[in-house]
Amino acid sequence: MNDVLVGRALAKRFGQTIALGGVDIAVRAGEAVAIMGPSGSGKSTLLHCLAGIMKPDSGEVHLLGQRIDGLRERERSALRRTRFGFVFQFGQLLPELPAEENVALPLMLGGVTRVQAVRQARDWFGPLGLQGMETRRPGELSGGQAQRVAIARALVSKPAVVFADEPTGALDQNTGRDTMRLLVEATKHNGASLIVVTHDPNVAAACDRTVEVRDGQLLTGAQMTFPEARR
Repeated sequence: MNDVLVGRALAKRFGQTIALGGVDIAVRAGEAVAIMGPSGSGKSTLLHCLAGIMKPDSGEVHLLGQRIDGLRERERSALRRTRFGFVFQFGQLLPELPAEENVALPLMLGGVTRVQAVRQARDWFGPLGLQGMETRRPGELSGGQAQRVAIARALVSKPAVVFADEPTGALDQNTGRDTMRLLVEATKHNGASLIVVTHDPNVAAACDRTVEVRDGQLLTGAQMTFPEARR
């Protein structure tokens, strides 16, 4: 199985604090990987470096064999619209737009007409259990429904990799479990890889593989210390 996204010797420092101390990570095609670790461990910094949101101080990031960490901000921004998808803890939907336009937004930003973008966006509402909610605004949706809209937005442009930062952190346990199941299933169905940053072992358990970041280092196997998922 080929590696889709690779980080090599990634290092990032904020003042005297070492956020990443030379991290190596590779994500395979169609793989769902959970990145765990305590607050301040560097897991979100790792996600941001892999996603082109910030540049590492040193090291390399490769997407489908192309090095991307040295791209200009404009090029990285285009990459984030087309090759990457994002799901955040609180959805970050635009409150003034109906759900279908929130989903269509990455396509419209990429130059697709509104009519065509909304048509493509609507295709996601049935599979994600959102039938009839296309014209509702975020304030009219439950937390779980809003996150499903965010999942559709992340996948509508058919990205190579979806990044999810604490995607169930604002949801109750049952809704979070259902949302995570949908996120993993929909991402795999779309042929994308998934990287999830979480502190919740229940979320990590839905993924194919879990790694832990602690003090800016990636731990594996017996080194990992997080608790078991709740059944």
